[in-house]
Amino acid sequence: MLHPVGKLPSAVYWRRRLLLLTLLIAVLGGAAWLAVTLLVGRDSSGSASSSAGAGRPVSALERVVPSLSAVATPTPPLVTSAADAVVTIPAVPDPVAGGPCTDDMLRLEVRTPGSAAVGSKPTFELLVANVSAVPCVRALDKGLQELLLFDVSGNRIWGSNDCFPEASSDPRTLAPGEVVTIPLVWGGLTSEPSCTAARGTPGPGSYLVRGRLDTKVSPDAPFTLA
Repeated sequence: MLHPVGKLPSAVYWRRRLLLLTLLIAVLGGAAWLAVTLLVGRDSSGSASSSAGAGRPVSALERVVPSLSAVATPTPPLVTSAADAVVTIPAVPDPVAGGPCTDDMLRLEVRTPGSAAVGSKPTFELLVANVSAVPCVRALDKGLQELLLFDVSGNRIWGSNDCFPEASSDPRTLAPGEVVTIPLVWGGLTSEPSCTAARGTPGPGSYLVRGRLDTKVSPDAPFTLA
């Protein structure tokens, strides 16, 4: 092997051996480099996978069913302006001609002489007006009419139905705009609903008179005793 014998010069055989050896070394080096590259790439991908799943183990159910956080939930639309909001206002039925007069269809008012002498018997007036656009019926029975006298502190002084209540039946058809005036006389003495307490004469001062027709109540009217 070290001393080749042939027809050619020995240098030719030595060059052939060196060329063959160089090719062999190149092949072995390339194979070694490829092996190292594959090992390094496998380690890098394994490290990335480990880092991604290092937080918690992945169960078999999660491999099949997606996480709830990945499912998009529709968001209801928001009202961005007052124009987008729909406000439903219940319809108010129109008054029926010839039907009962509701409290909203009436105006109740008390008229006083303004002032009267202590112990006198002034006349007050209860005014009932139909303020609707149609005729309607309202009971003006005497038992449904009442006037009340209060002092400025709100203490009840007198009531027209306390001691001499009256009964009557008076269904009245009121035309649109019609006003009915009902006079009531005050005897000038105090009273209470049972009319069992001693009655006296209110002293001079400022008072308020309030009217009522069943469930309809009037504003207070000022009145002075002098």
